[in-house]
Amino acid sequence: MGKSRPKKGWRREKPVTFDTVRRLALALPGVEEKPYRNGTPAFKVGGKLLARFHQDGESLVVKVEYAAREVLMGAKPETFYITDHYRCWPWILVRISNVDPDELRALLEDAWRRLASKRVVAAWESNADR
Repeated sequence: MGKSRPKKGWRREKPVTFDTVRRLALALPGVEEKPYRNGTPAFKVGGKLLARFHQDGESLVVKVEYAAREVLMGAKPETFYITDHYRCWPWILVRISNVDPDELRALLEDAWRRLASKRVVAAWESNADR
């Protein structure tokens, strides 16, 4: 049996790592890395929690709107989930080994847009070099 070849246009992405998460989060204006209450690394903007590494060592906790959370969990339950602890809070858990880097970038950016000041968001949007 010969080797199977990927379909044309298909490319294998490197898996997302905590370093990838860190790079994506810190690329957003005003985001700082600070430890969360339990000591896990966290990312904040204007003192507000945007995302943090979960204590399971495999997931990222990200601020998200409830409706978006339901859509994401329904579409990709192997990647997006919640535990009972987060059921009543606007957060989603992301298995970083399963998430697409572009999807994670968009999720972090959406959370950042809701938490950052309007001035910071407007300045970032007007920057053509991003």
